[in-house]
Amino acid sequence: MPGWEVIGEEERAAVNEVFDHGGVLYRYGWADKRENIFRVDEFERQFAERMGVKHALAVSSGTGALIAALKAMGVSRGDEVITQSHTFIATVEAIVECGATPIITDVDATLNMDPADLERKITKKTRVIIPVHMMGVSARMDEIMKIARAHNILVLEDNAQCCGGTYKGKKLGTIGDASITSFDFGKVLTTGEGGMIITNNEAIFRRAREYSDHGHELNPNFPRGEDTRTISGINLKMTELQGAIGIVQLGKMDSIIARQRENKARIKKALSDIPQIRFRDVPNPDGDTGDSVIFSFADREKTKAFMKLWTKTGFGTKNLPDAINWHFAGTWDHMLMHYPEYRGKDLARVFAQSDDMLRRAVALPVFVNMPDEQIEKTVAAVHDCIRQM
Repeated sequence: MPGWEVIGEEERAAVNEVFDHGGVLYRYGWADKRENIFRVDEFERQFAERMGVKHALAVSSGTGALIAALKAMGVSRGDEVITQSHTFIATVEAIVECGATPIITDVDATLNMDPADLERKITKKTRVIIPVHMMGVSARMDEIMKIARAHNILVLEDNAQCCGGTYKGKKLGTIGDASITSFDFGKVLTTGEGGMIITNNEAIFRRAREYSDHGHELNPNFPRGEDTRTISGINLKMTELQGAIGIVQLGKMDSIIARQRENKARIKKALSDIPQIRFRDVPNPDGDTGDSVIFSFADREKTKAFMKLWTKTGFGTKNLPDAINWHFAGTWDHMLMHYPEYRGKDLARVFAQSDDMLRRAVALPVFVNMPDEQIEKTVAAVHDCIRQM
């Protein structure tokens, strides 16, 4: 599942090196004291190289990355931003923080954005589309990009839960105009908290960097204390400790994903003979990061019956159904009630297609370090619960 499983002496040594070389925790300045070593800069450089893009901007969180990227794309009050109903709440919070109106699509059998519903919800006010690659699986990016380009709308990929994944040979996060990822403690790579924006668009990169640093332009003709600025911003900077850990974790990403894919494939194969379940649609199986095994039952009552038995096994689930309220817009009346599109409505009915799919789904977490015995016990427990239903 996440990079915390492989945290070891390498991360500890990287943190100690920060203190061994001056102890400067701030990403800018104090060049002599830090012996001219800038770890966040290096993390950005390596991440951009790994993703095959021109620009990478490290920030304090995935949520901060969303806000800075939307600001850099010119999103403001009066705009509409379209995203999907199955996502972590931060995606919609970022839209709200920018003063824009969130417009939310249903999901299809991928449990990601339904392209057909996306097309129905585009208006003249649509500024950005945010497809979210949820739980290790890509959205249908060919269809989404075709729609976006036909309407001349920018695309921001929310790749917080699929860092390192691909879609038809393309790295996720490099298909749209920009993307974000998250490095919180439950992600493929972790720096505790943290996020990254990547893009090939220099204007988006510069605006995001300025916004995330109080408007600093990093004008090379002036010292930082006299730096120029043209926009206001806030503080979303990543620290040197996070940068140091991020460099180490990035070096482990390929092995993390390889192990997850291997373990997921074993679990999925062992469950493939169960006629009562249907696996989630995966548009590009070769690009799956192996985050979780998701299957659904024919109706909610069967899912509830399974979960009643599953909770007694001691094994957990991931987001579905244990944290669905934080990952489904059909429960977010506290935010969406402020918008005419949703005010006074039963959100579960507004997103009825998503509600049906998500309420019938069960997600089993896949870990990097899953010994054979754990995989075998997980599989046996699923079979046993279904036999008892």
